[in-house]
Amino acid sequence: MTGPATRHQYRPYSGSAACRLWRGAAVLAALGVALAAGGCSMSYQMESMFGSKDQTGSIKPVQGTKMTQLPPEADLAFTRAAVAEVLTRGGKDISQPWENPRSGARGTVTPIASAYTVDGQTCRDFLASYVNARAEAWMQGEACKLEKGAWEVRSLKPLNRS
Repeated sequence: MTGPATRHQYRPYSGSAACRLWRGAAVLAALGVALAAGGCSMSYQMESMFGSKDQTGSIKPVQGTKMTQLPPEADLAFTRAAVAEVLTRGGKDISQPWENPRSGARGTVTPIASAYTVDGQTCRDFLASYVNARAEAWMQGEACKLEKGAWEVRSLKPLNRS
């Protein structure tokens, strides 16, 4: 068996020319997508070509007055109400916002850690933020559940940050 039929008999079929063209285009498109997606990981190698290495910056905190004592009692009343509400709802990883419309003070209360027992009462620690104009403060406290089921703030003091 010689001739043209024999020559093509042992050569694998690779499809028509149009099919090979589409397959090649698909491979090139996939390669292009992979290179575009991986471009961020190569940026460190290209810094010298494009100049400055300082591509990121940091956000500076707002310069305000940090308080070393507790806020006014009128604002603390709203904080205590937020403590009672967030602890009554229970749950994990939740915060309760509060705001005093008269003074403009606002903040959040966030329970921390798990509940524990002190003198037969269930208690929970919390953090509270306070913002009023340019003054800001963080407070830490403890609230315990009364016999009636209501939560009462037992201690509240400025948070000592180092």
